[in-house]
Amino acid sequence: MPQEPVYGATYAPLRAEVDVRDCPVQGRIPEGLSGGFYAVGPDPQYPLAPGNISFDGEGHVRMFRIKNGRVDYRSRYVRTERYLAQDRARRILMPMYRNPSLDDPSVVGLSRSTANTHVVQHRNILLALKEDSPPASLDLSTLETIDPVFTFDGQLPRDRPFTAHPKVCSMTGNLVAFGYEARGFGSDTIAVFEIDARGHKVWETEVTVPYVSMVHDFAVTERHIAFFLVPLTIDYEQMKRGGIHFSWDGTRKSYLGILRRYGDGTDLKWIEAPTCGGSHTLGAFEDGEKLYFDREITAANPYSVIPNKDGSPYDAARGTSFIHRLTVKLDGGSSGLEIERMYPLIAPLPRQDDRYNTMPYRYGFMGCPDPADPVRWKAACYARVDHRTRTYELWKAPPNVSLGEPVFAPRSAGAREGEGFLLGVAWHLDQHLRADLLILDAEHLAEGPVATVELPVQASPQIHGWWVREDQYPA
Repeated sequence: MPQEPVYGATYAPLRAEVDVRDCPVQGRIPEGLSGGFYAVGPDPQYPLAPGNISFDGEGHVRMFRIKNGRVDYRSRYVRTERYLAQDRARRILMPMYRNPSLDDPSVVGLSRSTANTHVVQHRNILLALKEDSPPASLDLSTLETIDPVFTFDGQLPRDRPFTAHPKVCSMTGNLVAFGYEARGFGSDTIAVFEIDARGHKVWETEVTVPYVSMVHDFAVTERHIAFFLVPLTIDYEQMKRGGIHFSWDGTRKSYLGILRRYGDGTDLKWIEAPTCGGSHTLGAFEDGEKLYFDREITAANPYSVIPNKDGSPYDAARGTSFIHRLTVKLDGGSSGLEIERMYPLIAPLPRQDDRYNTMPYRYGFMGCPDPADPVRWKAACYARVDHRTRTYELWKAPPNVSLGEPVFAPRSAGAREGEGFLLGVAWHLDQHLRADLLILDAEHLAEGPVATVELPVQASPQIHGWWVREDQYPA
């Protein structure tokens, strides 16, 4: 089944692990840019079953390793328990997205993780993430799978879901994470926990949600954690008919939930919001009086591949994402939630300088269509937004180019916010999806790439990516 990216191309599964040493470079790799740009996306190991969706392809991780002005490329499938079982059987054994009732009896008890959504560095390893399962751990240099079910040395249950979007605390370096449906399939519990830089769990609590839904991302500040609940709800009847886990239930409201970090969860308060969708956080912070939660929001179902529960067709216009700011007072009141649209950019995959995950920040980065060219809405751009001035800067890609989610790489560990480079992959629609890595100066986006790293092939698919600095690799 082809995968449908946000900005244009239709990707057939690659199904090939690739190594390219000394990729040709047009321009010059910036001095001091040294590290690795990692990304992962779904790349089906075998053709997906009829009715399944592209979210269910196996995780295929790629790395652009940049050092001494040279770039090597490598991609590897994550050897999850699911991948290994299907490899032995030479066929698909878990045929429907998050619907275990259709699984082959031979895989009962195995992790259903595809590890296909996000990658983050933790200690000396790379974690490949899928929110219904624990991470898989990979070698940072080779991408070989170390542990297909990584539980932080047994500190988390083997069946504990782990978000695809953990946050690295800007003050402590701790990895703050959660898992929904935490007490088993279909449960209304979210487990929230924190792992320090040495890999030790330092805090955990559980909270209850108003209804069971896809809680894809969240927000963390110095003192609080916030969830935005949208009505992508569990659909048991749909699963009984052989369908996927979720559908969009437009009869339900959305909710903002806030609780204290390091507490027992009893202070959690859910604030009702209008029915809306969206998945991804840009940034969050607080000022002592208010909490600010910046995220992309849609007016309705954000995913064309997830059915509407009432059977109505997907509405592309109402499913379009824009960056909004949710503002709420921290005095315990249940009213006063403000929701403000910030920019005219269509931006379902916004990113920030990840050193500012939990504190006040100024800049955001994203791939988006050109807002001045609505007819050519697939025209690909990279954007930097400036919250202080409420302005944005664009670089417009050439025609017939599709862009992946960009990742920010600071110029150095101590660089100021936004000082560094934006890295992203471009697929050439008129060259059989041959791909390039683009490197742009994040403070001068409109000037275009300072270096283009050429691949001879299609890059593996991508949802989300991560930058690892040179000093973060094992000695």
